[in-house]
Amino acid sequence: MVLGQLQAKYQEVEAKAKAWVARQPPPVEVAVVAAASALQGGAIGAMMGSLTSEAAGSMPSPATMPGMTPEAAASMKQMQALTGGPWMQARNFAVMTGVNAGITAAMKRARGGVEDLQTSAVAAFGSGVAFSVVSGVGGPAGNSVLNALSTGVGFAIFQGAFYQLGKAFSGEGDAVPSEYVESKAMLQALGLAKYEKNFKKGLLTDATLPLLNDSALQEVKIPPGPRLIILNHIQRSQKCSAHRATSAKPSSSSGAIGIGHLGGHLGDSSSSTGESGAMVASF
Repeated sequence: MVLGQLQAKYQEVEAKAKAWVARQPPPVEVAVVAAASALQGGAIGAMMGSLTSEAAGSMPSPATMPGMTPEAAASMKQMQALTGGPWMQARNFAVMTGVNAGITAAMKRARGGVEDLQTSAVAAFGSGVAFSVVSGVGGPAGNSVLNALSTGVGFAIFQGAFYQLGKAFSGEGDAVPSEYVESKAMLQALGLAKYEKNFKKGLLTDATLPLLNDSALQEVKIPPGPRLIILNHIQRSQKCSAHRATSAKPSSSSGAIGIGHLGGHLGDSSSSTGESGAMVASF
């Protein structure tokens, strides 16, 4: 019971913090997200470093082995970076996670909240470069730029493959929420499917389609050109729907004329019946 209350309180605080960060200017949001992720990564790294400190202490230092080749020394340095003590691991993980989260936040802001394979790969590349710079991982010494770039590429490839696998196993993108079916179909028909996440982020469900205006679309970071296309499509759809409704509605004047004719015929029949009765009575 207490654990559930604490979890609910944590989620409430987290939601408020995210909402506050989303309202800040892009530089502030990026800085806050990067710092928070760096703190979390540092804590995880310190914990992992405390578990691997014994293994790191038993490894020989390249300085104590003068006959070691540059390649072997670089490999030894990489092993030390991956199995270092708490402070070394905390530094490495803090830089890696902070840079990754900061780049992701910056790209999401710049691309209207879109987070896809491109965002994931670019953020991983940046975090790989930063990790190589602070830890020395990447290859033989003497070419730090090439080492950093190769490490960044390796991170990007791994992260991209992991992203695609996770998307495939989770079935993300296959199931469409019922409240976004019409919105998704409209955006795909207009060639604007990349803005589906903008609609979901702004809670622009199918029920809001008739109410959409330029300010609402601008609020969810959709550029002017796509906004005009979407609004024009909605206006034309509304006109077509109104025209179909008018065509399908029966004419009231025609109905009145028909009823009047029917009444006239009935009146004529009644008068004829009366005349026939009079004639029978006279006989």
